[in-house]
Amino acid sequence: MSKTITLSVKDASEMNAYVSIPWGLGPFPAVMLFQEAWGVNNHIRKLADRLAAEGYLVVAPELFHRTAPAGFEAPYGDFDKVAPHFQAITTDGLMDDVQAVYDWLASQDNVRKNRIGCIGFCLGGRVAFVANTAVPLAASVSFYGGGMHTVADRADKLHGPQLLFWAGKDQHIKPEHVQAVTDALKRSGKDHINVEISYADHAYFNDERPAYHPQAALESWGLTKSFFKNKLQHP
Repeated sequence: MSKTITLSVKDASEMNAYVSIPWGLGPFPAVMLFQEAWGVNNHIRKLADRLAAEGYLVVAPELFHRTAPAGFEAPYGDFDKVAPHFQAITTDGLMDDVQAVYDWLASQDNVRKNRIGCIGFCLGGRVAFVANTAVPLAASVSFYGGGMHTVADRADKLHGPQLLFWAGKDQHIKPEHVQAVTDALKRSGKDHINVEISYADHAYFNDERPAYHPQAALESWGLTKSFFKNKLQHP
């Protein structure tokens, strides 16, 4: 079952979110799902439903809610359309958004409060990392997180184990930026798994984009499912 909810954020803004709920009575582990720059679009909604089919209650918030209309989506590759919204994103604002989603999940009777995690892609990969430092998550997954090096100094604040995926052919994220993140994680002593898929490009997980790599997507999805199962489904 799916629905759209509206959440109140600390700065008095309102944020819509797509919610996908598994079959059954629960309580369920939960996952916050963070979008690419193109909005909470068909791909993100399908992924939310896919995670729900694995037994997670999933919430995908609209991160551009302060500057874009509710339901905003942009065509892939139309950077001019997303640029003003992308550039308006701030870490403080993201932390407020994360807190609003987390508080809503924690208030639900059908959610296991100590088994909330998150996952994000590109922009959302950075948000997933920030989320893991903002609220007490049990696990976090970041796929090719753009700009993660700008928040790497938050690594020592991570709550749950962090899984990261990078694409070896990625021209959007520089090797030194990846290195900054992985070095910060090593210094922090926090539990993490770092994976680089040498034969994949940026956005390889999105089956609606030209960079989609079925094998890399399948392999990283398998590890993601195992990671979430260990961290979110076990007692």
